[in-house]
Amino acid sequence: MSHSAAEAAVERILFASRWLMAPFYLLMVGALFILLVKFCQEFVQFAPNVLEMRDTEVILAILTLIDLSLVGNLMLMVMFSGYENFVSKMDVGDHHDRPEWMGKVDFSGLKLKLVASVVAISGIHLLKSFMSIGKTPITPEKQTEMMWLVIIHLVFVLSGVLLALMDKITASASHEEAETKTIIDPKQ
Repeated sequence: MSHSAAEAAVERILFASRWLMAPFYLLMVGALFILLVKFCQEFVQFAPNVLEMRDTEVILAILTLIDLSLVGNLMLMVMFSGYENFVSKMDVGDHHDRPEWMGKVDFSGLKLKLVASVVAISGIHLLKSFMSIGKTPITPEKQTEMMWLVIIHLVFVLSGVLLALMDKITASASHEEAETKTIIDPKQ
């Protein structure tokens, strides 16, 4: 086997190894189903008692449902985008239900959407914690917990801003490099 034949064989194996990611995305469908079961469980627990609940309790229950649906949306984005970016393009043609973003979210966009979803989920959790403050006395442990929740949320927000800034800088540098190449060699 010559060097180029050996290299070609290694490259075929490496390229085919992307299919090892397919089971991850398939099992995420199972995780999405588990999330649906949890969503239904939360709904069934609060819906029959909604007339007896205070408005803050209803808001907290609804925020929990929103939180679960955001996680579900995030899972769908990761499944679709991850599969299309790393395994294979989905052949669903021009199906009328095909999400507009499908096939357009690259790894960079997926990272930003992931961080934005984590920030939203963290914000909802923080809001739920703030809304439950009046239910129990504020102990030093509760104060410490709230402080850490705020710090963690701010870290998520800062991470998202820095990630978006890094992507913008990278995109700008790539654009400038492409313009420089075009100026130097207008045939490109």
